Amino acid sequence: MQDQAFIGRQPILDTQEQIVAYGLLLSHDTNPDIAVIEDDVRSCSQILLRTQSDADAQWLLGDKKAFINVNAEALLGNSIELLPSASTVLELSPGIQTNPALIGRIEALRAQGYQLSLSTLEDPGLLALLAHADYIKIDVLKLGLEKALALFAKLKGRPLTAIADKIEHHREFDACKQAGFKLFQGYYFVHPETLTAKVIHPSYAVVLEILNMVSRKAEIKEIEVGFKHDVALSFKLLRYINSVGFGLSSEIQSIRHAITILGYDQLYRWLTLLMVTAGEDSAAPALMQTAITRGRLTELLGAGYLDKRERDDLFIVGVFSLLDAMLEMPMEKALDKLNLPDAVTEALLHRTGVYGPFLQLAEATEGSNFEKIRQVAESLVMDPEMINKCHIDALSWTEGLGI
Repeated sequence: MQDQAFIGRQPILDTQEQIVAYGLLLSHDTNPDIAVIEDDVRSCSQILLRTQSDADAQWLLGDKKAFINVNAEALLGNSIELLPSASTVLELSPGIQTNPALIGRIEALRAQGYQLSLSTLEDPGLLALLAHADYIKIDVLKLGLEKALALFAKLKGRPLTAIADKIEHHREFDACKQAGFKLFQGYYFVHPETLTAKVIHPSYAVVLEILNMVSRKAEIKEIEVGFKHDVALSFKLLRYINSVGFGLSSEIQSIRHAITILGYDQLYRWLTLLMVTAGEDSAAPALMQTAITRGRLTELLGAGYLDKRERDDLFIVGVFSLLDAMLEMPMEKALDKLNLPDAVTEALLHRTGVYGPFLQLAEATEGSNFEKIRQVAESLVMDPEMINKCHIDALSWTEGLGI
């Protein structure tokens, strides 16, 4: 049942809140309480490799690394070499018993370019491997902020990178950043600390205005006027439609012509992407990337169930599901500024309606909530392999945008 596993992920961020790596987690739906890590490594390897068309294809996560959990059996097996050494960090599970064969294998893997991460220093077996580690995770949630910072201070001077793990709140991120941590793991960036409305930057306001025009199918000449209110926005539109991806025989030089060529649906989709990245006061890069990835994942999950128009709505649902965090205001207030279809609003506010299950599944997959994944997948009669492929495809697609 090695393929009957759900893959989850958690972002690892730098001090600028840019995603630099993903922690990849696997749970078998046959018995989630029993971890068969040798199978997990093999399953994870095969899931990742199946999304690449050939051996020369770019690593699907772009320039980001993948932290994958392994135990002694996995280290001594041959599944690890299926993954690219330059992009794979082997995260050792607690309970490992060191011996000469294991040390020799670790040294051989590191010589091939694989890196090593320790999940804790409380385990004697892992502590014995400290000299071989490239990373060490410090669990802020378990230790508490004060003890975590004290442990970090003791590790200073060692040739390894400490990761502040399980960061739940932005204040913890700030404290760890001030202490000198360079990497952070957790979804703290999707949870607004204060629900006070963020001032909307003018360029954001223009995008929002045009988005509403497109939503109500306003006259093209009215939409054109909206674009002319923002020179940068007009430039981006022309650059976008003149990109090689459209394969047009002649260059589009007028805003009106560009809008006509794109059509309402594709213009709406493009503006949605632009909306989450617009303005000087836009959200953290990790939050924007997560929103766009969630939008793509929600869309892919519903591809076999809904028609084209509804799939476009699914993309909007996924991206806008983080509007409250982006704008630092309750979702109800954020949606007051948008004229969205009732089905989209219902999914965003209550996770119900025709789009609700697909958003629930995307959020559960993103957050490695395996029990929720199983529950929603069963209701949609969706198998793990399909979910995993959609998940990895969404990550790869977002990487390709260069956001």
